[in-house]
Amino acid sequence: MTNERQVDLGVVAGQGWEGLMPRDNDGDHLAHPGILAIFNNVTPGREGEFEEWFQHEHLQERLAVPGFILGRRYEAVRGEPSYFNFYVTRSADVLASAEYRTRLNDPTSMTRMVMSEIFKDMIRAVCRQSFRTGTMRGAFAVAARFAAPPDESALKAALQHLAPDRGIACGEIWSAAPEGKLGSSEEERLRGGDRTLAACLVVETLRMQDAERVAAVLSGQFPAAAVGVYRLLCEIRRGANVADPREERTP
Repeated sequence: MTNERQVDLGVVAGQGWEGLMPRDNDGDHLAHPGILAIFNNVTPGREGEFEEWFQHEHLQERLAVPGFILGRRYEAVRGEPSYFNFYVTRSADVLASAEYRTRLNDPTSMTRMVMSEIFKDMIRAVCRQSFRTGTMRGAFAVAARFAAPPDESALKAALQHLAPDRGIACGEIWSAAPEGKLGSSEEERLRGGDRTLAACLVVETLRMQDAERVAAVLSGQFPAAAVGVYRLLCEIRRGANVADPREERTP
């Protein structure tokens, strides 16, 4: 068994966020996991195809890439775009790795169709998780997107102020990483180009009313941010039961 495999299986063994934090070969937590954040709309009338591809091919394919740990999918309750998903990786370097770039430049036939015909208004950002409060995950997420770099100390202060709220599961700051500036991939070419972001403040809550309350607070504090409220659809973690769909189709 390789060290990479040992790290990935160890990630899913714990409880709460401690169980999701990647560890190095000495068992120590890595300080700043990578985050791949994606927001998008879908061509009207093609939602069924989008769901089939995302749920039964794309999530499993991405989690099979070495260094990917966790994926979470959401749909909008309030705000735009209509869909939000993110992946946690051992570090932002994973999102510049040869293995990941190979996937981006060799999409499956279904991915080609979805990227060229169904994905709309794509916002994609490679980030580092620079700050986190809380030890749980929530059923709703408030995402505040920043097109220009914000004052990170103000973001931290906002999360620290919200942290004692019993309706909040966790909060994170995602800051754009240089690993995201490697040039466009075949997948991005098929989409016709992506927008990006400088940072994202994400607060996960237990209930809808908690998310709405947090969204109102963040919209008032950060008027330059685009704030949306999202409902969790599913979560997938790397482990023994995550099979690569590409390998399953190999005769």
